[in-house]
Amino acid sequence: MKSGISRRVERAAFHGTLSGRRVRVVGVAVGALVATVVGFAPGAVADDVQSKQWYLGPMQAEQMWKVSTGKGVKVAVIDSGVKADTPSLKGQVLVDETPKSVAYRATADYSGHGTTMAELIAGTGAGGGLKGLAPGAKVVPYRIELDDLKGGAEEKKKTPEPEDAIRAAADTDAQIISMSFGAQAPIPKEKEAIEYAASKGKLLIAAVGNDGRRSGDTIGYPAAYQYVVGIGAADKSLTVSNFSSAGNYVDLSAPGQGFPGWCDAFFRSYCDDVNGTSSAAAIASGAAALIWSAHPDWTVNQVTRSLIDTAGRTWAKNDPSKYAGYGFVRPRLVLENSNYNAGPAHVDPLAGENRGDLLAKSGTSSTSPSPSASTPSQAPEKGSTGSTSAAGSSAESSKGDNTLWVVLGAVAAVVVVGGGGVAVARARRAR
Repeated sequence: MKSGISRRVERAAFHGTLSGRRVRVVGVAVGALVATVVGFAPGAVADDVQSKQWYLGPMQAEQMWKVSTGKGVKVAVIDSGVKADTPSLKGQVLVDETPKSVAYRATADYSGHGTTMAELIAGTGAGGGLKGLAPGAKVVPYRIELDDLKGGAEEKKKTPEPEDAIRAAADTDAQIISMSFGAQAPIPKEKEAIEYAASKGKLLIAAVGNDGRRSGDTIGYPAAYQYVVGIGAADKSLTVSNFSSAGNYVDLSAPGQGFPGWCDAFFRSYCDDVNGTSSAAAIASGAAALIWSAHPDWTVNQVTRSLIDTAGRTWAKNDPSKYAGYGFVRPRLVLENSNYNAGPAHVDPLAGENRGDLLAKSGTSSTSPSPSASTPSQAPEKGSTGSTSAAGSSAESSKGDNTLWVVLGAVAAVVVVGGGGVAVARARRAR
């Protein structure tokens, strides 16, 4: 029995505002208020889409792909569904591996959002489409109800709840669960599903939300739950996007602004500047897939630790920024060192934030399913509302260029308030 539409209308994809497209009812993510459609004939794919994926160059994607493409890694994409036959996704979507209990119209994407996320993770770039950061990885599609689902009560009744999709994905051999959606309030069943997935050794990655322009920090769930790695968005200048939500639940940041994506359910064309922490979470999922493919015996703790330890930052690692978390993802620094030491397998690198031991007890690796779920922890959520200033008036700004960000080492960064360049101290995070 569904628990009611009222609690779910505020759960939406964390993507940019597009002409004629409802996003989250409580926030927007705007690079430009109206996206510009990439011009080409209906049904065709633009030739210059990949040239607009500005992050592939500075992240040295071609060099990384010589070491790892994400082969052997499966990513569960829980979203608006994934259209499996776009040129970039042909052969990349494991349609038959979506558990039957939550498989309803998993490949019928009703907004284009889930398909964009899948392409950013594992797209091959065929036909000039989006190129995924981990083009050797595979996607398992899940379709849940977000607030732009049409079709009336019957369609909504048939469409799985997020918690059901999360729990079902936890019982598969997908190592990564990518979630580019959210709501303002925690939901007990969703929290229990997250904890169940954590007990199975899954890497849970979620967009933090697009409420950076609103007053006060706004927590986005599931990003704010324990055991979820919350991802913020950054633009081409290495500045945390104004729309990217800030708070003590931001763990890492990734590119999330200034490149195209699908913008409707008809898949006639990409749109420019489909901005949002959604895209950042997908790219972070791709980064994790590259690392896990190169080190298939690592646990979720080691993959997460490697992302944290190699993240671009100039602030102290033990004092993460509420805007960028531990820094900007740089998987190349892991892949270039075949002897990279990711630390202990059964120590949660975010134990202080998670305040629980589900990941530490989750088994030797995500590909070896662990025993049944532990009792859900009673620890408070990672963040709390109203504790910090508005992200809309603050941004993490870099004096370095893209090459410094991804290639050479630490990013030169300060916190800029209101665009005035005034440096302020980062508060320690009390999750």
